[in-house]
Amino acid sequence: MGIMKRILTVIVVAAAAAAGVWLLKGAPSPAPSATPLADDVFILDEPLPGAVVSSPLTIRGKARGTWFFEASFPVTLTNWDGLIIAQHYCMTAGEWMTTEFVGFECELEFTRPDGPGDGTNRGFLILHKDNPSGLPEHDDSREIMIHFE
Repeated sequence: MGIMKRILTVIVVAAAAAAGVWLLKGAPSPAPSATPLADDVFILDEPLPGAVVSSPLTIRGKARGTWFFEASFPVTLTNWDGLIIAQHYCMTAGEWMTTEFVGFECELEFTRPDGPGDGTNRGFLILHKDNPSGLPEHDDSREIMIHFE
């Protein structure tokens, strides 16, 4: 019985040490998703959720024409705490006055956020449906987590 207690103690100590190292170094960054963000209204081909990005960030995909107003929609890039670090518009060269999917592309320039803690290399890309009416029932957005290079 004494040997079993020692083995159990060694296992518990090793697990605690591994957990401590993991917490100090931070959780590993997840690999980008194998598939783009996609639903019946919006398809984001680039960047993939969880991607490591640098400036300028290329944003590419397709959205239903109802997502656009005057052939564009706003995009926002935030740090982990939600602080806006860049804003711009994605444009389409196609016919946006349709209910079909329309391709879009844009580049977003930003400065990599600095700060303390593990969260500094993560942020969010938020793609907003353009809503010139301002009515909340017409609001929509898609959000993915990204990692800054």
